[in-house]
Amino acid sequence: MTPFLQSVRRRAAWALTAMFAEYFRPSLRRRVALALATTFAVGYLILRLVLTVSARWPILLIPAIVLALAPWGWWFVAGRLLQPLSATAETVRQLGPQNLGQRIMMTGAADPLRELADAIDEAMDRLAAGYEGQRRFAANASHELRTPLAVQRLLTEVAMDDPEATQDLHRLGTHLLRTNERSERLIEGLLVLAESDRGLPGTAPVRLDELAGSAIDAHQEMAGKHGVSLRRSLAERQVPGDLPLLERLVGNLVTNAIAYNEPGGWVEVEVASEPGPALTVRNTGQPVPAEAVPGLFEPFRRLTADRTSHGGGAGLGLSIVRSITAAHGGTLQARPRPGGGLIVEIDVPAKP
Repeated sequence: MTPFLQSVRRRAAWALTAMFAEYFRPSLRRRVALALATTFAVGYLILRLVLTVSARWPILLIPAIVLALAPWGWWFVAGRLLQPLSATAETVRQLGPQNLGQRIMMTGAADPLRELADAIDEAMDRLAAGYEGQRRFAANASHELRTPLAVQRLLTEVAMDDPEATQDLHRLGTHLLRTNERSERLIEGLLVLAESDRGLPGTAPVRLDELAGSAIDAHQEMAGKHGVSLRRSLAERQVPGDLPLLERLVGNLVTNAIAYNEPGGWVEVEVASEPGPALTVRNTGQPVPAEAVPGLFEPFRRLTADRTSHGGGAGLGLSIVRSITAAHGGTLQARPRPGGGLIVEIDVPAKP
């Protein structure tokens, strides 16, 4: 046989194999038909076995036995048929801002189940593109706004340093600098949100107790200005994570607990050994309704309008905490403290 005929023969054999393989792939319709046929065949064999083994049994026992065994058979068959749907649901359940690139990628025949999985994958592609565009816009806008704010701060400080500046100019300059500082904190918070929502580029072991101790020491002056005492209960705890983001998380929690406190109150920072929440921050303060707690972790949300006067915050502190916790695969729980204030518990898994 010539090489040309051998090549034609191989190609024909490959085409036939692919055609039969595609035809006999277990599509959803073929699986249902096969399950029905198998169920009836098994039922028929059970009837034959019952009639053969015990022909003297009353004839009414045969339908009873079939009715007793049929639900178990259908339950097993239904479970096998719905197994791909359960796997699809598990994949969708794992999707989040940090793993928007995960897809179902179902293989097999082009049946309705495959079409559903492909439609979900296409929807996730559109969602990931929109999410990435939103994150990129926030980052770019924040970067672009930094330069004019820095120029405004510089011009205001130069004007205030002028020996001929009046008292009214100093008062106006102080107000402008305070507003400028708040805008800079807002931009910095937006950048942190954009970076933490993107996920972690990598993790390293972090001593959470040492990090919390440093945050408490750094906030002693702020606590003194607000008349708040800082307490600590720090057990040795090491977690995998990003050190700058975890520093920001602890710092935001301590800052928030001090700013929204009351004179003579306290803030307690606890790092517990495993098992249990890795970090707990408690503080005194005004009573917090339980239904209002989830809203405190939304961007630009505060408990009441009066909270805008506390330290000129941008309303991003707790939302940054939530975003950083999610980036580390951790969990965040918050609840009102009896008597006023808030209790925030954060747990970070031992493995990234």
